[in-house]
Amino acid sequence: MKTILIGILIFLIINFLFTSCQKFEFNAITKIRTDNSEIVNDSVKIHGAIVDLGKETHKEFGFCYSQNNNPKVTDDKVSLGKPTNIGSFETFLKSLNGNTKYYYNVYIINEHDTLYGEQKQFTSPILKPALVITEATGITENSAVSGGTIISDGGSAITARGICWSTSPNPTTSDSHTSDGTGTGSFTSNIYGLSSAVKYFVRAYATSSKGTVYSSQDDFITHCPSQVIDLDNNSYNIVQVGTQCWMKENLKTTKYRDNTAIPNVTDYSTWSGLSTGAYCNYNDTLSYSETYGKLYNWYACTDTNGLCPSGWHVPTDAEWTTLTDSLGGENIAGGKMKETGTTHWAWPNTDATNESGFTALPGGRRINNGSFFDIKVYGNWWTATQNDAYNAWSRKLSYSDAKVQRNNYSKSFGFSVRCIRD
Repeated sequence: MKTILIGILIFLIINFLFTSCQKFEFNAITKIRTDNSEIVNDSVKIHGAIVDLGKETHKEFGFCYSQNNNPKVTDDKVSLGKPTNIGSFETFLKSLNGNTKYYYNVYIINEHDTLYGEQKQFTSPILKPALVITEATGITENSAVSGGTIISDGGSAITARGICWSTSPNPTTSDSHTSDGTGTGSFTSNIYGLSSAVKYFVRAYATSSKGTVYSSQDDFITHCPSQVIDLDNNSYNIVQVGTQCWMKENLKTTKYRDNTAIPNVTDYSTWSGLSTGAYCNYNDTLSYSETYGKLYNWYACTDTNGLCPSGWHVPTDAEWTTLTDSLGGENIAGGKMKETGTTHWAWPNTDATNESGFTALPGGRRINNGSFFDIKVYGNWWTATQNDAYNAWSRKLSYSDAKVQRNNYSKSFGFSVRCIRD
């Protein structure tokens, strides 16, 4: 009997030790760690680690958090599923109360128990309004329509909202801006007082007691005017290429901007000896000018009285380069600039697509001895940039290829002129 009692006692002791070892093994060998947190925009990123999984079968791990000490899985939690490996892990906590102290720790659950890491704490960030910008529409020469949506006020009433804009990136309310009411929701902003053919950067803004926040940035380019009229009452259509506004036709004026008459020089020897501004009709035939415009020597292009209408000027060499670069470079830009067909260009008018809308026409040229050449075959246009005392830069398009040639010719030559917006 004594032997039986001793055996039962030994069994109970062994069973107790085995059960205790199991629990001890989970608590002592399964190791987890709560790491520090960091603020990322309007959310909090918290970190933890599984140092050792022990020998238990674990069901779940993650983070629990609360505004009270010692958060448990019965409080708010983020489950990261069933643990399979040791190592670090992390998660973002969003939709927190702003500027509030929170406690958090890691947890791991097995079939017997829930183990918690060491508690840590953080203070959530001050929440800011959330907003988006509306893409600009209704763009004209000097106005546009934009707006935005205040998705969230961040916990403080929105006292001002609108659009701010500038020709430099990341505009603020220190730049030009609209005022479009208060509160959350969508709003529309009418933007006025813009300059033509200019790239503007815009952002929506929202102001509360926590300060002013901005949306992501949008941008748009205002349009060119549709027409311009010279002092002879010639009307020219306008084409926009990037941020440049160009006349869509060759210049026909007989007057400088100040209403001074430009001499019409027909005599060959007189033309060749000029060092002042003059114009002519190709082959001294007015009907050519009605289609192809007039031919001007370089001195007319740079006369201080101004050859182009007010607000316009003869383009520089650099401005012509900007144009051709925007159309793919000098080897192909000409095709994109030439009027299509052979009504005004000689056959075959190679590679002419006029996809730029520039509608270049071949007005020919008058050379420095007064003779005329190349109507319908070549178009030549002056720039306002001289090369030296006797020569200046120009551009040339041909009926036979898609190139734009950059040439240096005598200032006495007569070429076409296209004006560009100031």
